[in-house]
Amino acid sequence: MSTTASTTDPATGASKADRLAAYLREEAADGETYFKAKFIADDVELSPKEIGALIVRLQDSVPDLEIEKWSYTGATTWRVTRQ
Repeated sequence: MSTTASTTDPATGASKADRLAAYLREEAADGETYFKAKFIADDVELSPKEIGALIVRLQDSVPDLEIEKWSYTGATTWRVTRQ
């Protein structure tokens, strides 16, 4: 397991993966959202590289979200929908 995925935020106790999943749930609350890691990095306090590594793991481990690679134009665009 990588340190990126398991590191917890001392203030909240949430792991980086948990924090990203919670952000995606909130953004997709109305059905779906599209994002590029570089544009949400500040919102989730992670680097685009960390988001890229985590999002692949979250695809198979978060049952209430459907996460799929949508397109690639300069960076991967991801589509997230609530289940």
